[in-house]
Amino acid sequence: MRTPSSNNLGAVAFLFPGQGSQAVGMGKELAELYPVAKRVFEEADDVLGYKLSQICFQGPEDQLRLTEITQPAILTASVAAWRVLNEKGVKPDFVAGHSLGEYSAHVAAGTISFADAARTVRNRGKYMQEAVPVGVGAMAAIVGMDLDKVTALCRDASQGQVCEPANINSPEQIAISGHAAAVEQATKLANERGAKLAKMLPVSAPFHCSLMKPAQDRLAADLHAMTFLDPAVPVACNVDAELVEDADRSRDALIRQVTGSVKWEQGMRLLITKGVQAFVEVGPGRVLCGLMRQIERSKTCLTVGDEASLQKTLEQLAIAGT
Repeated sequence: MRTPSSNNLGAVAFLFPGQGSQAVGMGKELAELYPVAKRVFEEADDVLGYKLSQICFQGPEDQLRLTEITQPAILTASVAAWRVLNEKGVKPDFVAGHSLGEYSAHVAAGTISFADAARTVRNRGKYMQEAVPVGVGAMAAIVGMDLDKVTALCRDASQGQVCEPANINSPEQIAISGHAAAVEQATKLANERGAKLAKMLPVSAPFHCSLMKPAQDRLAADLHAMTFLDPAVPVACNVDAELVEDADRSRDALIRQVTGSVKWEQGMRLLITKGVQAFVEVGPGRVLCGLMRQIERSKTCLTVGDEASLQKTLEQLAIAGT
């Protein structure tokens, strides 16, 4: 099979999901069918010292939702799916990952090893959970309001507290993060100012805002102790919505990402300007394909999370390559 870069779709980008895409059973079918996927789960179990594979495949769901388990679980399921694609000869021209997914993207790009990534995202989840006492921080989703307006309402709601855009997901959807009282006030203001929807999110910590600085500092020490190589394919990083192609910038972007906004929409638009016509969401769920429909409906978005979606994606890429 031809690689995507030589097919009629033009350039292909692999997208890796972040927290929120987890589901009991993820990766199970691919691990049963493909030894290369099974080995990823076995490696994760060895590296982490507990049966992550069992939690991914069988639950319980409340355990899978714990941040320090969720993060390595999504990474592992995503890398397993990528390794199957890689074994089939399907190579991306660019990679990107949403928040946590940026670690999966760097594994796929050869920047960091899977074992290092698994250990690091487990700690990342722990550090993020411990950075802010439960109940002090919160997040909310604002739908149908542009970034300038969301930035303004965060400023008006903050009143000396933290309230910041956290995930700029699409023209339709932005998440905000910060102190609980300020975020609640921002949702009220959003509703008053004409948002289609403004609601608090059921998350355990205020991710991607300046309250995460203690987690960022702890994670920086881990990342500086880790080996980074230059990515073999360009990685569209969240924090700058720019392509990173060297080891030091890759590390720096992952550090700053903890307190910085996830500039997902801007990153996807960057990839489109680079000629990407087809996006493949590699790992559990379809969240990123849903966002792509809001960003640019004309682009092809495929998924690889189980055998059916894998075969469909291979067929679509093969058809485009003929």
